[in-house]
Amino acid sequence: MTGPASLGFTARTASPLASKGAAVGLRLGNAGVSGLMMQDLDRGNDLTQVGRRNLEDLDGKWSKVCVLGASKGVGLEVTKQLSGMGVEVVALVRREESKKELEAMKGVKAIIGDALEASDVVGALNGCDAAISTLGGDKDSQVVDYKGNMNMIENAGIIGVTRVILVTSVGAGDSKEALPEPAYEAMKDFLVQKTKAENLLLKYYTNTDYTIIRPGGLVSEQPTGKGILTADSKARGTVNRADVADLCIQALYSKKCSQKILTALDPSLSKEPVSCEAFEF
Repeated sequence: MTGPASLGFTARTASPLASKGAAVGLRLGNAGVSGLMMQDLDRGNDLTQVGRRNLEDLDGKWSKVCVLGASKGVGLEVTKQLSGMGVEVVALVRREESKKELEAMKGVKAIIGDALEASDVVGALNGCDAAISTLGGDKDSQVVDYKGNMNMIENAGIIGVTRVILVTSVGAGDSKEALPEPAYEAMKDFLVQKTKAENLLLKYYTNTDYTIIRPGGLVSEQPTGKGILTADSKARGTVNRADVADLCIQALYSKKCSQKILTALDPSLSKEPVSCEAFEF
């Protein structure tokens, strides 16, 4: 795994939510935004600059990262790895058991809340430099795939989060053709919602520092350390959750990954030759 590296930034496009203090105030509710930020909101100032908080001191360091979806899967692996790197983590979880498990890790603070509630997401994002979302629904509900991520995307820039990693799936967006039709149809409900989340991020934050990562088929086995990212939207394959987490963190600290949509897979797990080109960090 690579450590923090210097990242560059381009000017952020103002979110429509930051246009007037009153409107944003209604959106944020009692989320606990700092006094300085609220004062600027009340004046109607653009928080895309205020919220950055001395960006020259944060650039490429990401010392405090919000993880949404941290209680299981890729999100849990991301949290473990960030903790091991000495990075402070704020996790939004729904259950007390998850809170206890995560807070046993060094530097992790878990907040009880619901990603479907904007005020809960804002409370978790507030004070963080970056965010990684691995939110995903189950077979009975795919609402969080869009709405939960929407709550992060719409509020991240206002709160001052300057780097976003959104984890979706192969089959979302322009990678639909990467899946055989039966596989796409089986996952369609999830993929439609994940595509909406991707499109929202691209629409609202075309000038911000984001990366979208689309893992292939996920397995929970020992990491191989051979997972790759590729810009080939037609690529597909299997990959361990821990390896996806490692790739997410490498992307977080890589300037080359800024404003990129990448697929995650592990050629060593493929039964067929993988012809796609690995993305170089």
